[in-house]
Amino acid sequence: MQVNIQLVDEQDLEEILRLQKDCYQSEAEIYNDYAIPPLLQDMQTLKKEFENSLFLKAVLATEIVGSIRAYADGTTCFVGKLIVKKDFRNNGIGGQLLRAVETYFPDCKRWVLFTGHKSEKNLYLYRKHGYKEFKREVANTNMTMIYLEKRI
Repeated sequence: MQVNIQLVDEQDLEEILRLQKDCYQSEAEIYNDYAIPPLLQDMQTLKKEFENSLFLKAVLATEIVGSIRAYADGTTCFVGKLIVKKDFRNNGIGGQLLRAVETYFPDCKRWVLFTGHKSEKNLYLYRKHGYKEFKREVANTNMTMIYLEKRI
């Protein structure tokens, strides 16, 4: 499924936050933890993040069906909150968003992201796009974060 990848406008943030909370419900179910940061984020902290990060959206017709955000620190790009609306998952949109965000940081030589150890679909997607595990960190008794990187 081909979508149009665009920069997020500030007026999109409410819709992005709703989509984020909807998308992360499935992650919360996997870990039986409904207090994960993406579900607790509010509009104020999202706007602050928006000021310091690149936000992209995947648009199908006029509907936002996905989003990703990232920021660079030196030659490392930190990628976060890749989300795709439930009805549109497994159609290549996540991969399109990953590839798109990488093009916005031409000076970066390394991209870093993370996900939980039970998030098999996320891990599959990231590995499929060249990301390799480099670290694990216990978040709590039910979740270990897996950090992955892609080097150019």
